[in-house]
Amino acid sequence: MTKPIRVAVVGCGYWGPNLIRNFKSFPDCELTDLCDVSTSRLKHLKSLYPDVTTHTSFDEMLSGRALDAIIIATPVHLHHKLAMQSLNAGKHVMIEKPMASSVAECDEMAAAAEKNKVTLMVGHTFLYSPHVRKIKEIIKSGDIGDIFYISSRRLNLGLFQKDINVVWDLAPHDISIIEYLMEEMPVSVNCQGNAHVTRGIEDISNMTLTFSSGRYATVQTSWLDPRKVREITIVGSERMIVYDDIQPLHKIMIYDQRVEKPPHYDSFAEFQYAYHYGDVYIPYVKQDEPLKIECRHFLDCIRTGDAPLTSAVQATGVVRVLEASTASLKQGGARVPTHVTS
Repeated sequence: MTKPIRVAVVGCGYWGPNLIRNFKSFPDCELTDLCDVSTSRLKHLKSLYPDVTTHTSFDEMLSGRALDAIIIATPVHLHHKLAMQSLNAGKHVMIEKPMASSVAECDEMAAAAEKNKVTLMVGHTFLYSPHVRKIKEIIKSGDIGDIFYISSRRLNLGLFQKDINVVWDLAPHDISIIEYLMEEMPVSVNCQGNAHVTRGIEDISNMTLTFSSGRYATVQTSWLDPRKVREITIVGSERMIVYDDIQPLHKIMIYDQRVEKPPHYDSFAEFQYAYHYGDVYIPYVKQDEPLKIECRHFLDCIRTGDAPLTSAVQATGVVRVLEASTASLKQGGARVPTHVTS
């Protein structure tokens, strides 16, 4: 029988319990330890999972158990420190998005993982969504033609963060999806925003990503919208896709609509656009929890040594965009290069 992978989860607040639930569900995984600064959170989780050992000290947990992997779901400013300790202790690490607070920190973490020959994976959960993968499949088939642009909206009332702004909190989801679908990294970023509730922490933003291919994407985020919106529109030369993650079943709708230019004309009076209006299609997608797929992928990568889909390289690219967005915000929305290297 395969030896179980011994796992600990650090950070048991908003997202941690979801990770705990999933890792507890795998027969080849043994979730042995939980760590958090809140004793009340640990007491509650201990009542649900009495077989786990709880800790308020990360150092104590890391040195006291024969752990194989550490799952980090703490505030972003702790990601680098906790990951570096774990990686240098020879532990595999799965860390929530964004990977770290800077590209420099990401590079250090990636180097530590390579040096210690361990897996480092980042929780860009939507790349494990069957619906996002279906959209990728549709695009790759050529069904929607060439992508013209992608527009995303991620809005809701709260949850307000104290250490990062709305861009760093919400936009990583959309940036990772856009890069996955476009199959290229943006070369520059324009970002504008405003802070209404907490001085210095933007709670609304609008971002434009420009790509070397000439395509672009927009990302709108807000903690101040009355409705929860999780929507991405992909406009192609032949068809258009709307991905609405709020919908319980029909999350993807394909619109057979487009604008057609006349192939030739002799005068401006003869020039007329043609608008094609066709049917709306809803493709079948098997419902699976993206987080469960993500957690399973992490365990599989530990066993095989394969690079994760959401690797340090992929996740660093997202942080590179976030860094550029911060610089753009400070410059009033100026265009800032991401310094992507090919």
